[in-house]
Amino acid sequence: MSKTTLAIIAGISAAAGAATTAAIYSSRSEKKTLPMAATTTPAPAVPGSPYPTPLEDIIAPVNPNGLFQYGFPGPINDLHATLSTTSAFDRRTRNPAWVAEHITPASLAANNADRKHSYFVEDETIPAKFRATLSDYFRSGYDRGHQVPAADAKWSQDALDQTFLLSNMCPQVGDGFNRDYWAHFEDFCRRLTNDYPSIRIVTGPLYLPRRDPEDGKWKISYEVIGSPPNVSVPTHFYKVIFAEDGKTGGNVSLAAFVLPNASIANDKPLQDFEVPIEAVERASGLEFAAKLPPQRRKKLCEEVHCTVIVRDYMDRQRNLMGQSPGRRATSRS
Repeated sequence: MSKTTLAIIAGISAAAGAATTAAIYSSRSEKKTLPMAATTTPAPAVPGSPYPTPLEDIIAPVNPNGLFQYGFPGPINDLHATLSTTSAFDRRTRNPAWVAEHITPASLAANNADRKHSYFVEDETIPAKFRATLSDYFRSGYDRGHQVPAADAKWSQDALDQTFLLSNMCPQVGDGFNRDYWAHFEDFCRRLTNDYPSIRIVTGPLYLPRRDPEDGKWKISYEVIGSPPNVSVPTHFYKVIFAEDGKTGGNVSLAAFVLPNASIANDKPLQDFEVPIEAVERASGLEFAAKLPPQRRKKLCEEVHCTVIVRDYMDRQRNLMGQSPGRRATSRS
């Protein structure tokens, strides 16, 4: 990313969504570190050495690990697989850290489920003291926002029902976001199956800093809902998209987006929210494509038009796959 690009990103308000993530987590130069051997291997026993005796020869009079006889404090990620999702739950925020899904033309074409038969339910696989509850959302002013949308799992009633677990939810602004721009974004992801045979998507919340207008310092501040306050309200949400060409060892077109948890005008270009995957990784503490070789990577938004199509709610229900985003004229095979 060029210095000019970074300057442009840094100049945009944090409310724009992608700007804060890219500016804070992509623009920092990497600090050079010594090789592991130099930082972890004790020095020989020489005068003035910080290790007068090799560490492996020291018999410690204490055992901090003895704490584990009473239980491991954590953190613990509740890895949970359902028919349509795989997720890791963050017990501290009562939100998922990430939720992964897989959609194909065949999975979206199947219509074996009806949303009206599904109900929001608490996830009993999460310990009661850490899970989000229905009462946490009651009169909170926020929607129970699907991370993996129900429309992506209509191939099975059981699969669709499982998307209504609260472990697949985060508090989302309703008007202008969850029921509008975010829904158009989910529709864009489904339309990618008209150009690719396999789409994998990871979705999750972010809690990003904003510059305090009074003292100029960067601070993280977010609401917590529930009584007592239990569920954190994310400041932003991300999606990382893997569009696979369907060939063994084939190419994967990648894109990452960060959107603010706020009302977004429908005419806002989707690519305004595109960020490097590394920016999402730095912001979330997660890794998404560490094992994907560079030679297999392509940029999704250079292959297709990354744009949302605005439809009202009833139109979206009638045509969930919609029109293909369309291959770019400059697309390379």
